[in-house]
Amino acid sequence: MRLLRRPARSGRDELIRQHRVVWQAASLLLAYPDADHHRRLDTVDELLAHLPEEAAQPLATAVRDLRRPSTLAAATTYVDTFDMRNRTTLLLTYWTDGDTRNRGAAILVFVRVYRAAGVEPPAGESADHLAVVLEFAATVDPDTGGRLLAAHRTAVDLLHERLRDAGSPYADVLGAVAATLPPATEVDRQRARELAQAGPPAESVGLQPFTLTVPPRRDRPRQEGLH
Repeated sequence: MRLLRRPARSGRDELIRQHRVVWQAASLLLAYPDADHHRRLDTVDELLAHLPEEAAQPLATAVRDLRRPSTLAAATTYVDTFDMRNRTTLLLTYWTDGDTRNRGAAILVFVRVYRAAGVEPPAGESADHLAVVLEFAATVDPDTGGRLLAAHRTAVDLLHERLRDAGSPYADVLGAVAATLPPATEVDRQRARELAQAGPPAESVGLQPFTLTVPPRRDRPRQEGLH
């Protein structure tokens, strides 16, 4: 009897698989450090076993650094890093739209993308939160999710740079995500320079600014799945 061999995975399929693993690991690492913090770190360790060493190394470094403090200390650092400073926010539309009324429409784009793929954004987090986008790309639709991430690579690159300059353990997570995106163009680099110098857009004088509760309430753990 002739044995049938499983078709070899194409190079593109393998690259997408690796990207999905990176995105899922990064999503878990960028979650608020609640009571499940160390369980998520254990899950990331398991995921990294499915990556080549070069792709796994920065995420492994982040896991090591995030294991060192207590959960309470890790939570304090997280809030200080991401929730108290707009210059290092994980809310992607803030980088492109700032505190303007345009931001509401920008967030709605994410919501519509999720719903078009058959899922609802988690109730406990903003739809444009980087961890949510990463989880969508990893577990629901890698093509559309990858395009969302690539469309906001200026924010990813600038956030990576600022976290690295601050010596944050989260810098390695952003570096790993950036490595999965298409190479930055000169337009991307120029936009990053302009954003670094001028900051996000501000509302025009006389208009009521669009506001959103930032950060999301921490009275319950962030849902890890998109339902």
